[in-house]
Amino acid sequence: MAQIHFPPHTPFNAKSGSWCCYASLSEASQAQVLNGNPGTRVSERQEIRLGLPSKGRMSSDTLELLKNCQLSVKQVNPRQYVAQIPMLSNLEVWFQRPKDIVRKLLSGDLDLGIVGLDTVSEYGQGNEDLIIVHDALEYGDCRLSFAIPQYGIFENINSMEELAKMSQWTEERPLRVATGFTYLGPKFMKDNGLKHVTFSTADGALEAAPAMGIADAILDLVSSGTTLRENNLKEIEGGTVLESQAVLVASRKSMIQRKGVLETTHEMLERLEAHLRAIGQFTVTANMRGSSAEEVAERVLSQPSLSGLQGPTVSPVFCKRDGKVTADYYAIVICVPKKALYKSIQQLRAIGGSGVLISPLTYIFDEETPRWRQLLSELGL
Repeated sequence: MAQIHFPPHTPFNAKSGSWCCYASLSEASQAQVLNGNPGTRVSERQEIRLGLPSKGRMSSDTLELLKNCQLSVKQVNPRQYVAQIPMLSNLEVWFQRPKDIVRKLLSGDLDLGIVGLDTVSEYGQGNEDLIIVHDALEYGDCRLSFAIPQYGIFENINSMEELAKMSQWTEERPLRVATGFTYLGPKFMKDNGLKHVTFSTADGALEAAPAMGIADAILDLVSSGTTLRENNLKEIEGGTVLESQAVLVASRKSMIQRKGVLETTHEMLERLEAHLRAIGQFTVTANMRGSSAEEVAERVLSQPSLSGLQGPTVSPVFCKRDGKVTADYYAIVICVPKKALYKSIQQLRAIGGSGVLISPLTYIFDEETPRWRQLLSELGL
């Protein structure tokens, strides 16, 4: 696995408080300092440990998602870094910085974690012990993107290919890139044919670096792109390193070797899948007069928006008339996405539906989640 190689005498800029490295890559792995020493076996502790982001929007959104999955985190003191999820026995929650979650997964101090894919990619560095259990938790959306000024020598540059062809970049005057992604950055530039590149890291808003003369370009996380445009920067074709969002990640060794980790992972995965699948889905119930369940079902299925997940559920509605129990009406139950809700109601009415009731769905459990089968296959189980 390719790693960043830092020259023995790395230049330090006293004014900006940043350092530079050349975009040369070495095949020798030097990740143990960053990632800890995973060793060959997990530690002997009995508790299962889940790492969650300790601060910011990612932290609050993660806690909200777990709460919606009936996995509320109970923290006795908000200043404590350890908590519990009562619904999951023998599990400890540890609040950590996202990059430390990845490092501690690799060192064996954590078994599971929820972080952004960008963090896993940067600090995991392709380590095979990290397995993405759920790759789309549907929050924390952003992209790691390369951006250059809209003016000057970059005014007519609109792609990475055009950038690589610029004659300005030499060993004496390399392209200067400000970024916090010192693993993904050099790898991305090398893959795009840019040989003469230096990287500097800086805390805070990287968007100011080109205007201040500290860098020629930046490589940073972008959500809407508004901040880039307001600072006269632009993204270019081929400049997106990766699309990121929150993911559930686990240690391969922990799932195989530590008792209870695989079972806990399974339960978390099923709850997450069921909740995320139900978002934006509604149960629609209506009564419809008909001669038989089959005849009613045929009418319902003639409408494209009324097929539901696997088809409508049709059942008789019994009432007592003249001393006899009869079933003149049938109840139809279907699952409808929010965007098609009103159209579905119109179609139900058009075929004789009445007394339409609507309620939001909380969970949709499959017979077995595809991600679970995929995980077992990846673990060789």
